[in-house]
Amino acid sequence: MIAAAAFYLFAAVLIASAVMVVTSRNPVHSVLFLILAFFNAAALFLLAGAEFLAMILVIVYVGAVAVLFLFVVMMLDVDFSALREGFQRYAPVGGAVGLVLFAELVFVFGSWSFADDVGGLRLNPTPEGVDNTRAIGRILYTDHVWLFQLSGLILLVAMIGAIVLTLRGRPASKRQDIGAQVARSGSVNLRQVRPGAGLGEIGIERPPVEAPKPVKQVEHHGHDHGGHH
Repeated sequence: MIAAAAFYLFAAVLIASAVMVVTSRNPVHSVLFLILAFFNAAALFLLAGAEFLAMILVIVYVGAVAVLFLFVVMMLDVDFSALREGFQRYAPVGGAVGLVLFAELVFVFGSWSFADDVGGLRLNPTPEGVDNTRAIGRILYTDHVWLFQLSGLILLVAMIGAIVLTLRGRPASKRQDIGAQVARSGSVNLRQVRPGAGLGEIGIERPPVEAPKPVKQVEHHGHDHGGHH
C-alpha cells in the first residue's frame, strides 16, 4: 500500500514537472523543473528495484547535464521577444509535427499487448544471485554490445556536427602553433658569456640614465620701508 501510494505521488510530480518544463516562459525555471523531474524519475527507479539506474540518473543527469543546462541558460542573453515571434511563425509546422507524433503514440499503445507471465517477471526482475548492476552490465556490454557502441558513435557524430555548425573563424584571432613552439628554429641563439661580463657581452646595454635636473632656487627680494615680499 505504501509503495503504491509513493509510486502515484512520484509519478504525479514527475508528470507535472515535465509539463512545467515545456510551458514555463523562463528558461531557468524550465531547467529547475527538469531537475525536479529527474529526481522523481530516480525515485520511481528505486521503487522498481533499479537502484543503479536511479543513482546514475541523479549523478549524471542532475549533477552534470542539468547543471550545465542551467549555467548555459543563465550565461546566454536570450531575446524572449524574438523567441515569441519565431514561435508564432512556426506554430503551424510544430502543430502538424505534434499531431503526427501523437498519432504514432496512439498507434503504438493501441497495438501494445502484455505477456502472460508479466506478473512473475515484475516480481523477479533479475535472476537469483545476480544483482541489478551486474544484470544491466551483462545486457549492455555482453548481449547488446554492438548496439551500445553504435549509440556512442551516433553521439560522437552529433557532437562533431554541432561543433562544425557553430564554429566561426575570426580573422583577428591568434592561433597556437605547437610545432613552431617546440621546434624554436631560428628564434633562440645560445651565447657563451664570460663570468662577470654582464649583458654588454651580447650587445644588450642599459638605457642611459639622465642626470637629475637641478632644482631652481627662487630668490625673494625684500623692499625697504616695510615693503612686502
